[in-house]
Order: sequence, then structure tokens, then C-alpha cells
Amino acid sequence: MTEQQIFESLAVIVLASPLALLLFVSFVAVLPFRDKEKAIRSATYLAILAGLLASVGIAAGMIAAGESARLLDLGDWVAIEEVSFHFHVAFVFDWLSVPFLILIWILCGTVAAFTSRYLHREPGFQRYFILYSLFTAGMVISSLARTIEVLFLGWELVGLSSALLVGFFHERKSPVINGLRVWGVYRFADAAFLIAALVLHHMTNHGDFTAMTGHAAWPATDSNLEPWQAFVAGLLLLIAAAGKSALIPFSGWLPRAMEGPTASSAIFYGALSVHLGAFLLLRACPLIAASPALSAIVVCVGLATALYASVVSSVQADVKSALAFASLTQVGLIVAEIGMGWYVLALLHILGHAFLRTLQLLRAPNLLHDYFKMETAMGRRIVAGDQPRLLSRYPFFRDQVYHFALNRGYLDSFLDGWVIGPFCTVFRQFTRWESRWIAMWDSRVVNDAGDDFASGPIHPDWSEESAMDHERVSR
Repeated sequence: MTEQQIFESLAVIVLASPLALLLFVSFVAVLPFRDKEKAIRSATYLAILAGLLASVGIAAGMIAAGESARLLDLGDWVAIEEVSFHFHVAFVFDWLSVPFLILIWILCGTVAAFTSRYLHREPGFQRYFILYSLFTAGMVISSLARTIEVLFLGWELVGLSSALLVGFFHERKSPVINGLRVWGVYRFADAAFLIAALVLHHMTNHGDFTAMTGHAAWPATDSNLEPWQAFVAGLLLLIAAAGKSALIPFSGWLPRAMEGPTASSAIFYGALSVHLGAFLLLRACPLIAASPALSAIVVCVGLATALYASVVSSVQADVKSALAFASLTQVGLIVAEIGMGWYVLALLHILGHAFLRTLQLLRAPNLLHDYFKMETAMGRRIVAGDQPRLLSRYPFFRDQVYHFALNRGYLDSFLDGWVIGPFCTVFRQFTRWESRWIAMWDSRVVNDAGDDFASGPIHPDWSEESAMDHERVSR
């Protein structure tokens, strides 16, 4: 086999492993397995190991050949020449996607091993692993996508699995409500993503990232777009990234997402999904570099998010919410690093933070148990020692900051009052207009039917009951 054939074989393994796992776990309910949990666990380990070894093999081949990128081109799946639209399926293995891909396999394997024990004999064991494999497939596709359409496909798979896992314990009302909230924010981010894709197609006639970022390998910033074009497209992608990574003003959904199982909280909102918005900005970094105004906005959004999350995390009463906002603090700093042009540092920050936060979230249940045992043995609560407080000299200002943090910056109230509320009001009015129009149309149909009945010939077998039946059918 040639070197290119070996690469293509390994790339197919990387892409096929999570998809094969998804199909196997989906059909395991109807397959004759005596121990279905063991079958799911073994298949998951096998898929993760195959994907990880193939990814490491590709990385080793790139290092040995001194290459900065390798492409897997599957050609045009849809081509509409009249409007110059091509749905081109291609994947890129470069020094942005390959490290992120290896991170995905390692953390997904760790979480799979944890979950196989954490949800042992739970009724939703198979359902969890279906969503888990769907999430893994989405992350792999997103990290390797060379075109914006393929990236959007993986983006959607990640969002769908995220929202469904937030509402995993659907027998309770709260997880379902919070899952719908997460899904609603994702829908807004997805709309911005779709508009960005349309804008880029209009500007370049292609969805390929090389058409807008140039042919230089990452992290080179060789953009083919004008500064104003880069600003428009990059701003839309920033909105999409803000929704996916819980940046301001969409940060309110992050603590709601902790309603899901601890394992999904670790891999989604501590390690991978919460960094997907930052990964999108890293992929589109030539657009940010081409527009100084966009760079400034990215830095401001990142720093504001980091400051907001650090303040809010200090008053959280449960460990998962505190870790969620601590994670958001680091994500905000990563986004600020991207805006400043420190792309390699941002990638390293993502890798290190993902490992740390996964360990903390997986350790959280046992940590609470250990604290309870220690407090029981000591006979008193464990409290932090006295620490100097900068705001202690200004009680009024301190109280205002405390209320701001306790209410999580009033971001949910702001979105409910100024975004969701007006939106619902407008569409309720549309609903009323539609109901009136339908009622008016029904009345006209009934009147026309009555006129036809009054002027029509009388059948010899016509009776009063038949007339009533005819009128009822007309209505």
C-alpha cells in the first residue's frame, strides 16, 4: 500500500468508528445479546480504541513526512450549477484538527469507562450510549470538517445530543424544561451559523474553508476576503460560537445543562462541547485576523465572559454549577486569546483545560461523599478560613455585586424580557390573525353550502334527518 492509501484507510476508520458504534448501540435492543450492557461497553471501547489508534497513526505519518495538512476529499454530493451551489464533502487533518481529535477520543474513552459503572443497571443505559455515540460522531465530524456545510452537520449532531442528555431524567419536570432552554439557545446559534454559511457562499461561491481563509495551513492567517466581508462573516460565526460555548449574553443556559448525568456534564460542558465554539473561531481565525474591528469584539466578548463567570462562580451553592462557571471563565480567556491572535496558545489552553475539567466533574460526586465522611468524623462543618475581602470596605457595592452574582447576571431575565418575550408576542398575534382568517373562511364555506342546499332540487327520499346530517358535514 502507498502512503496515501494508508492515510485514506486510517481516515476512514476515524470517521466510521463513531458511526458504526451508533448503529450497533441503536440495534442492540433487537439483537440476541444475553448481557446487553457488556456488549455496549465492549463495542464502545473497541470503537474508541480504533479511532484513537488511527488518529495517532495519522499524526505520526504527518510528523514523519513533515506535512502540515492532509485532505480526504469525497467529492461533490450535490451540485446545482444554476446557482453555483456545491455540497462538497471533504475533511482536513491538520495541526488544529488532529490534536483536538486525539483529545476527543481520550476523553470520550474516559467518560465511557466512567459511565459504564455510573449508570450500571439504569433503565436509560442504552439510551445514554446512543446519545453518547451520536455526540462522538458529531465532534469527530466537526473537528475534521473542511467545508462549512460538513461542520454544520457535526455541529447539529452535537447540539441535538446535548439537549437530549440535559433532559435525560425526563420523569422530572426540571430537566425537560432546562433541556428545552438549551435547545432554544442552540437554535438561535444555529440560525446565525446558517446565515454565515449563506453569506460565505454569496461571497466566495464555495463552502470550502480554503475559499475564505486561503490555502495556507493553520495557523497561518491568509484570508481571501476583504476586511468588511471578513467582519460580516466573522461576526455571524462569533454569534454561533457564543451560543454554543455559553459566552455573554447566552451564559444563562450553562448551569441549566448540569441537570443531565454527571458523565455527560463532564464531557459536554467541561471538556468538549463547551469548547466547540472556540474551535470554530480557531478554524475561522483568518477572518478574525483580517478585521481589526472583529478582533476587538472577540477580545471584549471573551474578557467580559471570563469576568462575569468568575464573579458568578463565587456564590454557587452546588459543585456542578460552580465548576460550570469555572469552566466558562477559562473558555472566555480562550476566546480572548483567539481575538489577540494567540492561536497556538488558545489550542493548548483548550487541551489542558478539557483534561482538568473532566477530572474535576467526574470526581465531584465522590468529593461530596468524602466531605460528608470527614464532617461526620470531625463533628462539625468544614468552612474556609478567614480571607481578606477587597469589597469589605464598601458594603453597599459588595451587596450589589453579590445580588448580581446570585441572580447570574440577570441574563435569563434579559433574554426573556427583551428577546423571547417580544418574539412570542409577535407570533401570538400572528396566531390570532390566522385563527380569525380560518374562522372567516369556514363561515364563508358554510354559507355557500347553505345557499346551494336552499336552491338545489329536493330529492324524493330527502328527510329532516338527512338535512341535519348534510348541514353537520358542511360545517
